[in-house]
Amino acid sequence: MTPGAAIAGPDGALRCPWALSAAEYVTYHDEEWGRPVHGDDALYERLALEAFQSGLSWITILRRRAGFRAAFADFKIAAVADFTDADRERLLADTGIIRNRAKIDATLANARVLAGWSPGELDALIWSHAPDPAARPVPGTLSDVPAVTPESTALAKALKKGGLRFVGPTTAYALMQACGLVDDHLADCVARRP
Repeated sequence: MTPGAAIAGPDGALRCPWALSAAEYVTYHDEEWGRPVHGDDALYERLALEAFQSGLSWITILRRRAGFRAAFADFKIAAVADFTDADRERLLADTGIIRNRAKIDATLANARVLAGWSPGELDALIWSHAPDPAARPVPGTLSDVPAVTPESTALAKALKKGGLRFVGPTTAYALMQACGLVDDHLADCVARRP
């Protein structure tokens, strides 16, 4: 068996190895990760969750996603942009989310910035950084999957230029993977798009 190659899951189907490390990952991997996500609110949610994930494992965020959605008004940009200092204090005390002051402040600040953007502007900006799929080799093992790419570096730079915080190249690449801008499912993975 090649290290980092797709492995058989409980149903016998081959999957990316990380998808089998926790039960919640199988559904997330098969039904969400790498599938195209559009819409400003949906992309704002993914930006926020990827920022909260920084320095942690994704399973920590995935297991608290319902709590994050409840705490952040389902990540509706307009609603979060109107959060007050009292809301900030509520978030800092909310055990259903990651109570990291810098990440909470960035999520609130980003909503305020994005509330001033035109509808569809965040979606268009993010998707304008999607690389040509034909120019990318299909990963055979996890070692073939980068953590940062020129496109993610450019996306992070564009988001920062637009006034957003907590959006470095690694976070931007994780966003690109999660939202289907790139398909990093391994070549033999059952969830890889044709």
